[in-house]
Amino acid sequence: MSELNKIALKIISNGKGILAADESNGTMTKRLESVNVNSTPENRLLFREMLFSSESMKECIGGVILYDETINQTTSFGKSIPDLIYSSGALPGIKVDTGAKDLANSSEEKITEGLDGLRERLKKYYELGARFTKWRGVYTISDIYPSKLAIQSNAHALARYSALVQENKMVPIVEPEVLMDGDHSADSCLKKTSEVIKKCFDELILHKVDISGIILKPNMILAGKQSKNKISNEEISQKTLECLKSSVPSEVPGIAFLSGGQSEIDATENLNLINKNNNTRFIMTYSYGRALQQSALRTWSKNIKNIEAPQNIFNHRAKMCSLAAKGKWSKELENK
Repeated sequence: MSELNKIALKIISNGKGILAADESNGTMTKRLESVNVNSTPENRLLFREMLFSSESMKECIGGVILYDETINQTTSFGKSIPDLIYSSGALPGIKVDTGAKDLANSSEEKITEGLDGLRERLKKYYELGARFTKWRGVYTISDIYPSKLAIQSNAHALARYSALVQENKMVPIVEPEVLMDGDHSADSCLKKTSEVIKKCFDELILHKVDISGIILKPNMILAGKQSKNKISNEEISQKTLECLKSSVPSEVPGIAFLSGGQSEIDATENLNLINKNNNTRFIMTYSYGRALQQSALRTWSKNIKNIEAPQNIFNHRAKMCSLAAKGKWSKELENK
């Protein structure tokens, strides 16, 4: 086992998953303002500090993806944020892309930027304690999208990013997200997502990335939000497994799904069924943001000095996701 493979397995093994707390300041401002909390550096820190010091961090969370502001912050009790995460047994990670911008010559689509100066930034993040990273490519589905240009351009960027990250002794999360927006069918999502993931691995291999030392973070296979032809949770699990079996090399240690706008319960139930039906060697777990945080955020916003109540909510949500990562979740346990 390579060192990178060991790091990847530490993050995602034994029912543990990833807490995606890497919202940019702009995104976090929208989240906080939606629950009538001022988005100041202090309040952003207070909310995240509450999450990272929760009891479930020890049992359910193997890694936390941070934003640049957060990885540089110190807690109210004098410990750095990376040290707080390490103290729970989890590993700190860092989002390193600088966002999705319009793709030249296909302005309805996006290309993720952030490669300029990345090598130097990675050295700094490693020194701060990061041991894994995240870069997100985004793709829309329609009759003509994603285009070959978008698929190729984002795969190339993900591969260049991954090579630089591994050069700096960290594990890259490779996140090609085919968005739920639109009225496309689940079969269209299956076809397009398979195409996107295959091209990502073509580029990763071309760039000599050690694919046993990455974590793939894909979307599940779903019908579009506006589609009239939704499929069952069981069908979601089967189509998602079909996609991954045909697209992902067996050397990849694990897959940590994004929630992609699903509700907390749907994201949990779908992950549970994927694991119940999983006949691959891949670990299948979660890398959720809203689907882990949203209920805790609503509770916390009622009194931001009350830490215990939102921690209880977060602990329950993390426990449910951890059970789903083992295929042991049920509606009865959810409602206990």
